[in-house]
Amino acid sequence: MTGLSDFFQLIIHRRFSSRKTIERYQISQLQSLIGFAKQNSPFYQETLSDLSINDFSDLRKLPIINKTVMMEQFDRLNTVGLKKDEVMAVAVEKELNKDYLGYYKDEFVLGLSSGTSGNKGLYITPKSLTQRLPFVFLARSGIPLTCLPFRILFMLRVFSQGFNDINSPLISLKYLSTMTPVDHIIAQINQQKINILMAPPSLCRLLIPVAHKIKKPLKMIVTYAEVLEKEEKIRLSEVFLCRVIEIYQGSEGQFASACSHGNLHINEDLIVVELLDEQYLPVTRPHVASSHMIVTNLVNRAQPLIRYEMNDLIVLDDPCPCGSHFRTIEKILGRNDDILYFKKKDGSIQHIFPDLFSRWIITSSENIREYKVIQSQDHSLKIILDPILKRETNELIRQVSERLHTELSGYDIESAFEIRCEPISLPINRSKYKRFEVEKEIRKV
Repeated sequence: MTGLSDFFQLIIHRRFSSRKTIERYQISQLQSLIGFAKQNSPFYQETLSDLSINDFSDLRKLPIINKTVMMEQFDRLNTVGLKKDEVMAVAVEKELNKDYLGYYKDEFVLGLSSGTSGNKGLYITPKSLTQRLPFVFLARSGIPLTCLPFRILFMLRVFSQGFNDINSPLISLKYLSTMTPVDHIIAQINQQKINILMAPPSLCRLLIPVAHKIKKPLKMIVTYAEVLEKEEKIRLSEVFLCRVIEIYQGSEGQFASACSHGNLHINEDLIVVELLDEQYLPVTRPHVASSHMIVTNLVNRAQPLIRYEMNDLIVLDDPCPCGSHFRTIEKILGRNDDILYFKKKDGSIQHIFPDLFSRWIITSSENIREYKVIQSQDHSLKIILDPILKRETNELIRQVSERLHTELSGYDIESAFEIRCEPISLPINRSKYKRFEVEKEIRKV
């Protein structure tokens, strides 16, 4: 399946007639993937042995792996004979030289994750997959075909051959680092006649004060890499006078794409997502937060990720009016190691998801460009605000302080926190910007 057939099949899959149809397709793909992995990966030959998949109850019998296991077993897990030390050396060298294009051994795109969960991850994608990306992008980017030709400004901390492979006659993708000065970004948008801006929310917020300098309004903004809060989405739409959507993608796979209604749907034909509670039982109801997110990438056989536990947390939404039976994501809560923990007055522990705490902050004032929350082992908070208007810092601190005191007291929490205003810069290395930093030991209290 290549080119136009990729495009049409992905469109057809979005229209699967029922959940049962989707699950039958997933089971067939899982059977094929697991059979291939057991034949070609020493790790899976050993861990899966005589296990077989006939339904999802069988899937839940398979062992769960994580980034630590994947990296420890890298040589035995991948099916193409790559060695971790050799691949890592090349990946690090490319990082130091800022040389992100090209294929490793002329066959593979290398991905080195940011390591925000404590250890770096090394991911490989075969050229045969990345070179199919233009039509996959057309089908699952969430950008309507009425925007063709796509003239995209793509912004991320790093670039890669995988992104470069998206370029095609219908898609022009220009890359800029998120460290690019704001004036240069605006100049490129105007000179290249960009109609679609793809960037993390933090970068989009950086452009708000100079949005009026864009000569021709953008047709769409697509965000990724960070959680896009509902209030931020509305604000960006109002400032840039265009539609704002998000895609949910990581080194482990393309998790979700926006539909014509702008809602995020899990790409259930490309990846299997299991949401589990604290006892590892399935969470299927909308509006209920899970404790574990387990993914299986159905399409990358060079590095099979079967029942791979993510650090992300998501909440499902009600069925979407667009008619697709692909599950819809109500919100991305962020990483499970971003959750804040507080002591209540009665001595018990109360957790607060980062998306809720973010909402408290960003709805306190329109004068917040960026923010950061750091929680220490004693549950105290340090909150850093980067205001748009530097002359109004005292009022901003007062507004945020009052809002947090009010919201936390509603949970019977008396928390000590310090708020200060100072400039916040995006990371200069390849790491993602983390708004929440929680000392690990705090979760053991």
